[in-house]
Amino acid sequence: MSFNQPPKELQSVSTLEEIRTTRLEKVEQLKRLNLVPYAYQWKSTNTAADLQDKYIDLKNGEEVDLTVAISGRIIARRVFGKLAFFNLQDETGTIQLYLDKKRIQSSMKDFPNAFSHLKKLIDTGDIIGVTGTIKRTEKGELSVNVNTYTILTKSLLPLPDKWHGLTDTEKRYRQRYVDLIINPQVRQTFRRRAQITASIRRYLDDKGFIEIETPVLQGEAGGAEARPFVTYHNTLEMDLYLRIATELHLKRLIVGGFEKVFELGRIFRNEGVSTKHNPEFTSIEVYQAYADYFDMMELTVNIINTAAKDTLGTLKITYQGEEIDLSSPWRRVTMHEIVKEKSGLDFNEFKTFEEAKKAAIKVGIEVPVHCVSIGKLLNEVFEQTVEETLIQPTFILDFPVEISPLAKPHRSQKGLVERFELYIVGRELANSFSELTDPIDQRQRLEAQAAQKATGDLEAQGVDEDFLTALEYGMPPTGGLGIGIDRLVMLLTDSVSIRDVIAFPLLKGQNIAVKSHECNTEKKIES
Repeated sequence: MSFNQPPKELQSVSTLEEIRTTRLEKVEQLKRLNLVPYAYQWKSTNTAADLQDKYIDLKNGEEVDLTVAISGRIIARRVFGKLAFFNLQDETGTIQLYLDKKRIQSSMKDFPNAFSHLKKLIDTGDIIGVTGTIKRTEKGELSVNVNTYTILTKSLLPLPDKWHGLTDTEKRYRQRYVDLIINPQVRQTFRRRAQITASIRRYLDDKGFIEIETPVLQGEAGGAEARPFVTYHNTLEMDLYLRIATELHLKRLIVGGFEKVFELGRIFRNEGVSTKHNPEFTSIEVYQAYADYFDMMELTVNIINTAAKDTLGTLKITYQGEEIDLSSPWRRVTMHEIVKEKSGLDFNEFKTFEEAKKAAIKVGIEVPVHCVSIGKLLNEVFEQTVEETLIQPTFILDFPVEISPLAKPHRSQKGLVERFELYIVGRELANSFSELTDPIDQRQRLEAQAAQKATGDLEAQGVDEDFLTALEYGMPPTGGLGIGIDRLVMLLTDSVSIRDVIAFPLLKGQNIAVKSHECNTEKKIES
């Protein structure tokens, strides 16, 4: 027995057009038979996974005299004379369809030649519904012994070859719908993503936090150092920015009297694309009145551990072959301490920037032009020598004030702020502050940012006057936390690229052929 293989993924346009033309002819044949090639409804009694689980102990050759209804996509077919075997896939898994000519013709008396039409008109990729009984074949394959079938959707394009699959990574992302059909593990990744976000929301809800949506379109892009996307509102005749963070509006809610708020949503930053970065990504920001960054550390551990236990059932996971232990406690170390440990540079000893720069260059650090203070250089050394070495969960504490314009000054260390970042598998996963509540200090820092922006720093923030006004009404002591949802999903699904956990990642434009079937011509457009 051999599979009636669909054409390979990489085909010429003419070959694909021939297949499409043939399938369009089949659509017309179905209509001439008074069959609807694009149905309106179907009701299943079971899923593939449900049947596989329920009848796991059914012995070879046995059949259950109980009629079931199931629907899904045909992903493989074998046809021999009076017998055919189709593999049907639904959202939960796959099951075999056992198609016997005599049984089908007996059950579908109002549809002459039903079995013949099934062989000729149903292709891989088609979506069908069937009724039948459950049997396990002599070879041990659990099957639906089909009584009747209904064509629900006729597929016009072939699925990728069963063995070669959809192997072009770029095409997998661009045609995610095909990727999901062909690769069950991809569907599992997005199921886990949904479970992770649901777990986080449940945990915060149980702790008394409420989720409030904040604007995506903003008059001033703030809350982070990032280059924003710019758009234009025609009616209001004004430039607007897609938000680069939810921070400043969530803090307004704290000023307004809410004590525990969060938002899980999309963020937009007009910057680089890599395996760790996507211009459109998902984060959660959480703010709690009367808390500080130590409280946020505890909250971070609890959120991530709860998500891991709810989705994986364990705190000991494997990421790209590396064993990661999420069990408490997680290491806490200051940026100064870890930089000294990894590079040998003690930034507490440097009196001037030039002295620090000379020492950094001596140990191989590349000092960028924009790095013009000791604090910024400390962070640069951290990024170049430390970040990728932080495999097990590690909190990096106490950042330079120059790179933390929204964080409260450290209560005992001059020039530093109360801020931490969480690193796991060499990637930043979370960022948190004891939030700055002094409106005068906040204004000075934002004005310093605006001055950098004026000199060409595209990631510097501007001055959000309305936010500063809100602070002048008084914001209680507050702890704030941001967690990158995509990176957390990468960790908990063992995914190497952020594009693997975003259903439809932003991709570079390409020329694509757009067919005009009415006039049988083609034109090129830039996607």
